This record gives sequence, C-alpha cells and structure tokens, in this order.
Amino acid sequence: MADTVLYEVSDGLATITLNRPEAMNALNVETKVALRDAVRAAAADGAVRAVLLTAAGDRAFCVGQDLKEHIGLMAGDRGRGSGQTMSTVREHYNPIVRALAEAPKPVVAAVNGVAAGAGFGFALAADYRIVAETAAFNTSFAGVALTADSGVSWTLPRVVGPGRAADLLLFPRSIPAREAYDLGIANRLVPAAELRAEAERTARALAGGPTVAYAALKEALAYGLTHSLAETLEKEDELQTRAGASEDHAIAVRAFVAKEKPAYLGR
Repeated sequence: MADTVLYEVSDGLATITLNRPEAMNALNVETKVALRDAVRAAAADGAVRAVLLTAAGDRAFCVGQDLKEHIGLMAGDRGRGSGQTMSTVREHYNPIVRALAEAPKPVVAAVNGVAAGAGFGFALAADYRIVAETAAFNTSFAGVALTADSGVSWTLPRVVGPGRAADLLLFPRSIPAREAYDLGIANRLVPAAELRAEAERTARALAGGPTVAYAALKEALAYGLTHSLAETLEKEDELQTRAGASEDHAIAVRAFVAKEKPAYLGR
C-alpha cells in the first residue's frame, strides 16, 4: 500500500485512511490506485467485519481529483490525441465506489473536513456517515465543467431526492455540516475533536455485530430502491432465509432467552 493511503486491520475492523493532508487528500493516480486496492482488500477479507474510511488532517476528507496532476495528464492527452485522462472513472472511481457500496459488511465514513467531488461520492457510498461539525460537502463537478462521477448521480438523489440533487449538482456550493445533516447526507454530527473516537466506536460496534444480517440489510436496501414491492418481498424472503440459517441468529436467540448479551461470530 502506498504512503498516501494507510490500511490497518484490528479486531475485525479495517481502517482505511487517506493520507495526503498537505494536498487536502486530493486524488492523484497513486492515491486512487492505493485506495482502490485497499477497499477491495477490505471488502474481500473474511476477517474484516466492518470498514472505517477516514482521512488525515483537519481540513479535508477528500477534495476529489488532484487538478494539478490532472492538468499535466490533459496536456499529455492532447499530445497523444487520446482521451486517457478520463479513464480514471472506469479504472479507479467506479471500482472504489462499487467495493464500498457492495461490500458484504458495513462501511462507516468519518468526514473530518471538506468532502468534494469524488470525495463526496466516496462518503455517499458508505453506509453510515459520521461528520465533524466543521465539515462541509460540495458536488464540485459542474464547477470544472464536468458531469457527476464516483456514483454521485446514483447515490445523491437517493439520499436527498432528485430535485435537491439536481440543485446541488447544477449549482455547486458548500453544504455546511448542519445542512448536510438536515438533508440526510450526514447520519450523525459530532464536534471535530471527537470525530475519530466516535467513528471508531461506531465502526467497532458494527464489527462486533451480526455481520451476516448487516450484509443482508445492505443488499435489501439496494435492491428495494430499484424493484417493485412484490420483487422486494421475494428478495426479503431469500435474505431472511439466509440470515435465519446463520450462527449469529442462533446465538442471538439463545442470548435473548438467557437474558445475556450475544457474542456474534460473523457467520
């Protein structure tokens, strides 16, 4: 893993940290490759039961594409007569977002500062966003004459509604943490000094929970957004059968009867 992305697994929790605070955690190629590989590793690792996505520094979670590097890549494209610069969407952003959203385990984003462009997209791809009171969000794309990527055209309307999403995309602006909470972008607001500890507590609580059920809940929520009631009821039956056959369900039932706290195994 590159120094620009730190990856650590401890007691079932994978912590992925964007580590370019001097550049407001902007995404150069090295960082995008390392982040893609880290998220994929966490999603595929059976020993990982929850993921915490966070960032170094106190100014930014991630301001999206590193435009300084982008300018150089664009110049190279013009010289070659190619359009390779924007292949980063296919090669980096799409795999990162899919790995976050489709991971069979909960993903918590700890948003410490500005989350803009693809940084906003990565936060939206998480299942739960804990946000510092000093943080802010910005779609940014139209401000540099680009359309949405990193899943924002899919995730943002589902969080804030299509009308509000159109407003935020067509007229990019800073969305303060309090407004982000009111819109449903932030699940929880905390003082900046308490963000990391609170996010880690939350992620560790999820890592110790019934992760088979959490995976089924993620799948059910995604499915229900794009299918009919009848189809969703069928999916719920399928997923509940799976969850009901898990060791965690048996553990939970025994603990409930015994009036004890269940110790889940994640299987």
